[in-house]
Amino acid sequence: MPGAVFTFYSYKGGVGRSFTLANIAVLLARWGHRVLCLDWDLEAPGLADYFRDRLPRRPDGGVVDLVADFRQGRFAPETHALRLKDVGALDFIAAGREEDGYVGQVQEIDWEVLYEDGFGEYLDKCREQWAANYDFVLIDSRTGISDIGGICTAHLPDHLVVLFTANRQSIRGATDLARRADAARNLLPFDRARLTVLPVLSRFDNREEYDRSETWRRIVVDETAELYRTWLDQTVEPATMARHLTLPYVSYWSFGEQLPVLSEQTPSADQIGFALETVAAVIACRLDRTDLLAENRDAYVAAVRARRQEFRHDLRVSTPRPAFETATELVTELEARGVRAVKSLSGDRSLLARVEDDARHLCLVVDGKVSRWQAAEVELFLHRTLGQDRRVIPVLTPGTEPTALPGYVGNLRYLRLSGTRGPAEVARDLVAQLKGLTPLVEADDDVDLATLLGQARGARLRPSRWDLVDELVTALQPAVGAGDADRTRDLATDLAVAIKPRPPNGDTHLAAPVKLRRSIDWLLSILEARARTTTKPNHRKDLG
Repeated sequence: MPGAVFTFYSYKGGVGRSFTLANIAVLLARWGHRVLCLDWDLEAPGLADYFRDRLPRRPDGGVVDLVADFRQGRFAPETHALRLKDVGALDFIAAGREEDGYVGQVQEIDWEVLYEDGFGEYLDKCREQWAANYDFVLIDSRTGISDIGGICTAHLPDHLVVLFTANRQSIRGATDLARRADAARNLLPFDRARLTVLPVLSRFDNREEYDRSETWRRIVVDETAELYRTWLDQTVEPATMARHLTLPYVSYWSFGEQLPVLSEQTPSADQIGFALETVAAVIACRLDRTDLLAENRDAYVAAVRARRQEFRHDLRVSTPRPAFETATELVTELEARGVRAVKSLSGDRSLLARVEDDARHLCLVVDGKVSRWQAAEVELFLHRTLGQDRRVIPVLTPGTEPTALPGYVGNLRYLRLSGTRGPAEVARDLVAQLKGLTPLVEADDDVDLATLLGQARGARLRPSRWDLVDELVTALQPAVGAGDADRTRDLATDLAVAIKPRPPNGDTHLAAPVKLRRSIDWLLSILEARARTTTKPNHRKDLG
């Protein structure tokens, strides 16, 4: 998947735009993403000051040198990037050289003439290279209304992050700019999806004047509600999301250019790092799965943080006390086959206290029934699993009936212990599943889910029909994520019917909404990642 370009914009200065971008860039890089930051505030550059201590040297080129390269017929945007030290894969392109001649270099630029000469096409090639080499490209834009602002807010981004403070001038300036940018984007000679806008209330102080702060929260939601319409989950109220997208005013961090996310490793709810993590997680998800954020913020952020983490263990084996010895043998057999396994006993409360999980997959040893503790463990595991290749694999003891188990376990592929199949044989089959030799979602002779999703993505349907497709795709996400083969197959069959071409009957047929296309792309990426199978799928759920 190509990288996403986010422009950070504020109508007025003093809202903490560069501060927010710099800290979010560091968080994304620490979470394992490849990140590029560009200081496009050419008239008042300052992003470099946040990175000063981690730059290998002073910038000797930058954004303005892209113009010089264009005029000289040279294409090498990567030469202007500097890699920061000790924060992961975070590159930075400054506004330009830090020398006296920089001001004159900026003043000589005539953006209108440049675009007439083809600079727009040149810049689009830069954008393509950045999107190919990085997961996230973050652009620090000029405040107010300007030619540079138009480049940053209409031409380059996939998403626009607008920051504002609690006053009408700041709010309306930001929302008006978002509308103008979307309109200008439609006039571009480049293929771009509709611009999605992430409104962030910044420097908000609700500690001293609580009543006044709540009044202004309502004003903010009223003024920005339309910006959520193209991406916010239908089950989530804008007021709920607005609270998650609020950066508090903390006087300590208002002095100098600082990166609190480096010192607040596990921030509490009253620290600014906590709010910065939330906004960074929304960006990392590309504004998707906001229903999970509304339900459980900590689980949402932990799942995003862990998406590219290196797990200490390959598999956690959860067992009730009656099956303890069997689970111990199973862990021993798994370790003998090179699997880093760890055992958890029902009642291990330390699991609930951890912000992140330390095992990639979860194996449930089910003895007759799923215990309440195991049910909570599965729920916690799934909360932490957002867009990741992580599996829940039940192992049933002799006499355990899958039909009597709750659907979130009974519908999964399971392995069975028996008189002739002990921990050694089950461990062998578990290793096969973990290596991808057994597909998570069973194929169907009549319905190929990946093909079907591709057809849905390219279909043209009535708006009411798209509502139905959206419901089905939303239901498919947890089904595919949990490996619920039967549920996946049922939903796929319904989806095939929903997208079946029908006569127009005078109704308007539209392409898939942007948010739905993103959901389909997420599903396709999961199916692609899990299609590494070297054996023909076994159509029996009981693999033992």
